[in-house]
Amino acid sequence: MTVSLCVIAYNEESLIRGLLDDIANQDYPHDLTEIIFVDNGSTDTTPVLLSSFGRINSDFLRVHICTQEKSNQAHGWNTALCNAYGDVIIRIDAHARIPSDYVSKCVKEIESGEDIVGGGRPCISQQNSDWDNTLLAAEECMFGSSIMGYRREQKEKTYLKSLFHAAYRRSVFSRVGGFNETLGRTEDNEIHYRMRTVGYKFACCPGITSNQYIRGSLKGMMKQKYSNGFWIGLTLFVCPKCLSILHFAPFALVLGLLIGTIAAMKGSAVLLSALLVLYLLFDIAIGISALNHGGYNKKKPFLFLIFPLLHISYGIGTLFGIVCGIPWKKTHSQRQAKETIKKVKYAIRENTIE
Repeated sequence: MTVSLCVIAYNEESLIRGLLDDIANQDYPHDLTEIIFVDNGSTDTTPVLLSSFGRINSDFLRVHICTQEKSNQAHGWNTALCNAYGDVIIRIDAHARIPSDYVSKCVKEIESGEDIVGGGRPCISQQNSDWDNTLLAAEECMFGSSIMGYRREQKEKTYLKSLFHAAYRRSVFSRVGGFNETLGRTEDNEIHYRMRTVGYKFACCPGITSNQYIRGSLKGMMKQKYSNGFWIGLTLFVCPKCLSILHFAPFALVLGLLIGTIAAMKGSAVLLSALLVLYLLFDIAIGISALNHGGYNKKKPFLFLIFPLLHISYGIGTLFGIVCGIPWKKTHSQRQAKETIKKVKYAIRENTIE
């Protein structure tokens, strides 16, 4: 089977070198593998690094670099899809790492009959400092980030609602089309919902593992969580069925704090006190269990503060997303988005390059 390995990059010079090495070292036949890079308007040396990879690694079936003005991830992935010719299409983030057998294991699972496959995607830190390991512990903890099964390695094949760094049969995209380009961080939620509705299953397989770098600072992590929450709020006006109630847990916390504070200002602090006590108990219990994740260090006690900062950032983002949702929907045509989705579908079917 031929494989299209797709990577979207924007100013990734500090991290993408490792991924480029990983791609070059894949044990799946290079003459059956094409690499599709989409440079999303980078202003650093990322384009140079991509071009250099193409010159050095001429043994691949094809190394194709698409250059476009800065746009969102959904547009970048659609560009990659329209330029992909492989029987299997694999999506890998630029700030990720994959083992040398990643492609071959994905292809093996698809040859066994699966349509969409992937594996656990544990996070890794950029540096091995106490602070980076503390941020990693927060990101890896289910209380600090997500309970999604694909975030952790699986001991047996499990079917989930979504996957990260997934491999897809080409026919999957020729049936459901491309990504909704009006969406930012939630483009995966929406397209995976469409895939599920037509019967596709997401096989999370043991032995298939990739890694994702966390943000290198608390400020960066909070900004990421705010943006994630903001797009959850906006997506509520586009595809509410692709979201789960757990996506709104941080929003419920922020809303409860706002209502409780207003009630306390009017003389009744029961709600605010109860909410704070309940959250504090969770924070302490989960924080204690996370202290030894990756080994204890003197910065780990900051987890008790990091957790609420991440939750509140996410919840405030969702609040603003909901507030901005109605005017945003009026200025972002879903009709045009559907036309783009169909355009990608036809491009995939006809193997055309846009």
